[in-house]
Amino acid sequence: MERRGFLKSLAGAGLGAGMLSAWGAAAPVQAAGLEDCLAVVVDVDACTGCEACVQACHERAAARVPQPVSPIPASRWGRDRKPDWWGRRNVTDRLTPYNWLYLQSCTVQTAQGERRVFMPRRCLQCLNPPCVSLCPLGAARQRPTGAVYTETSLCFGDSQCIAVCPWHIPRLQAGVGPYLHLAPGYLGYGQTFKCDFCEDVISDGKPPLCVAACPHGAQYFGPYAEMTALARRMAEERHGDLFGLQENGGTCLIYVSSIPFRDIEASLLRQGLISAGRPSLRPVGASLERENDLVGTVLAAPLAGAALAGLRLLRDHWRDKDED
Repeated sequence: MERRGFLKSLAGAGLGAGMLSAWGAAAPVQAAGLEDCLAVVVDVDACTGCEACVQACHERAAARVPQPVSPIPASRWGRDRKPDWWGRRNVTDRLTPYNWLYLQSCTVQTAQGERRVFMPRRCLQCLNPPCVSLCPLGAARQRPTGAVYTETSLCFGDSQCIAVCPWHIPRLQAGVGPYLHLAPGYLGYGQTFKCDFCEDVISDGKPPLCVAACPHGAQYFGPYAEMTALARRMAEERHGDLFGLQENGGTCLIYVSSIPFRDIEASLLRQGLISAGRPSLRPVGASLERENDLVGTVLAAPLAGAALAGLRLLRDHWRDKDED
């Protein structure tokens, strides 16, 4: 590598990555208001568990799910962190890198007797998503429509988004992503995947494919203000409960049920149906459990960018020596 090329790489990769990490310079900021925000209301009482929404999601995600390399590079940091769902990509009873929507179901005992409950679970699309605020490389982003998605060209699978998500929705797949072209084994683990609210579809004014596919009218889509008003009205009419309206500061996915969500949560727990990829319905506290998490992430972000630049330059240096 020539000196001029080295300096250009240092300026472009080192400073650029550091600035991107610290301030998310290349990433769209979170939606400032709710004017353009869209939302979905799910009527849990009307959901029959037909899985039409799941099938529609699978069809759209087919071109977006990960295609990992084989073998997946082992970590050189003393821990072999290789979450690999490729051999289990047909699993549909939980959220995975290949399954972005699943039907969470349980039996609940009510005053009228035993009842089966179905809830389509996916990313709730928080109004103020902590994953967007805390992703070190600015890979987690949010559209003005409220859609929270991942810029895959920037995701290295550090899993910060999973850690700060109140429901741990994103799922990690190793052996895929830009880390493979930089320093596999030393930098990065893969990429995280989740529902992106059909962000390209709703930008054109169309409903998410899961909503459009529902044959029972159990899902509604529209402007956030209209959907929140609808959810409140539905809950009031049936003396029901709401989930998503206030949780984590509000989300773009709101559930309405005549059965209290605390009862559904209790039934899910008793029946062993809450685990990794099968999120709970527990009330959410602060987005960050400790302020130190935020401080540490902000301080570490420029260092992550500098480390990325250094590893890339080192790799190029040794490649050039081999070619000589």
